[in-house]
Amino acid sequence: MSGNGKPVGVAVLGLGNVGSEVVRIIEDSADDLAARIGAPLVLRGIGVRRVAADRGVPIELLTDNIEELVSREDVDIVVELMGPVEPARKAILSALEHGKSVVTANKALLSISTGELAQAAETANVDLYFEAAVAGAIPVIRPLTQSLAGDTVQRVAGIVNGTTNYILSEMASTGADYAAALADASALGYAEADPTADVEGYDAAAKAAILASIAFHTRVTADDVYREGITHITPDDFESARALGCTIKLLAICERVKVDGGQQRVSARVYPALVPLSHPLAAVNGAFNAVVVEAEAAGRLMFYGQGAGGAPTASAVTGDLVMAARNRVLGSRGPRESKYAQLPVIPISLASTRYYVSMHVADEPGVLSSVAAEFAKREVSIAEVRQEGVVDQGGQRVGARVVVVTHRATDGALSETVAALEDLDVVQAVASVLRLEGTNP
Repeated sequence: MSGNGKPVGVAVLGLGNVGSEVVRIIEDSADDLAARIGAPLVLRGIGVRRVAADRGVPIELLTDNIEELVSREDVDIVVELMGPVEPARKAILSALEHGKSVVTANKALLSISTGELAQAAETANVDLYFEAAVAGAIPVIRPLTQSLAGDTVQRVAGIVNGTTNYILSEMASTGADYAAALADASALGYAEADPTADVEGYDAAAKAAILASIAFHTRVTADDVYREGITHITPDDFESARALGCTIKLLAICERVKVDGGQQRVSARVYPALVPLSHPLAAVNGAFNAVVVEAEAAGRLMFYGQGAGGAPTASAVTGDLVMAARNRVLGSRGPRESKYAQLPVIPISLASTRYYVSMHVADEPGVLSSVAAEFAKREVSIAEVRQEGVVDQGGQRVGARVVVVTHRATDGALSETVAALEDLDVVQAVASVLRLEGTNP
């Protein structure tokens, strides 16, 4: 290990937007970083797929031999910013096996392999830091692992994907449909050429797995997280949301729940939900992210800021790099993985929340009573019902739309209710089913 002011050698893997910014910070802020760490940071090499003189850094720093770079004796810390899962996983494991501390922003890898990587770091007695894997520059991981280490976290909920938040914000403010809002996000560079990982909730689910693992001292993988995307959200849903004093956000929700007579379990889920305008998450618009943490003693804490982008993500990565370098200088290491609780993750059918159900129905007497009876049969209590006529372009009434808002119920009971509604002759279609989060009843 480094000590007595000896330089701390750093290898950066990947030279994209984030990697380039991390390299710039290491070079431009060398004196400040050395003062904060107690020793200078020295960039030993940069792992890339293509070694060329046009990469914006001295060509002698570049190498496509990742295995050789991460095993060099003069490298103390490896910063992995390549993605995706492979070859990043192989590179990180090799670095850890060679006794190097690792900093990564690879949420996809962490959401499926945290245990494997954490065990490798434990065996080598080195650090594994990943603040930038969730919500970019927003400090969430370190508060959960350190600031709240003496508290009991009950719930973590947030907007953790900037692309979907931009799309939903545009739909809310302009009345655009999903396709138009996605096209706008793509034109501005907020959406990838293939936006599936964002709009179908995969990105948010990976982050939810990481948050749940840390908050509840339990290994949770992306496969454990229930996931729904935003592609089915319509302007009609936003119109109904406004009438209810709400907006719609894609939320990642991780919480402790009690089932089977009080046994603690974990619920981890991602889906679009109605959020009251009075809730702090309702005001998070554009490509910004926010995470709300609810702890037993600390109460509600909110973390807000830019959740993506080269500079914000590089800020979080460099923060981890400084922490790992300090530990090297002092001959210590940071917090280890905490998985002592080992709480089972419940299926979505046992998760409980409120619901918004919109359906197209026949315009005739007795419809509301038939609909209400299906909710009552499954003990799903109705909080509010709205019915409005549907007219065609000529102004003729051609049917009706019914919106039901429930009190808290399990997802299983609600799903059974929706299936029964779809079988009713008076229900032409169940147009939309959304959760309602951020309320108590």
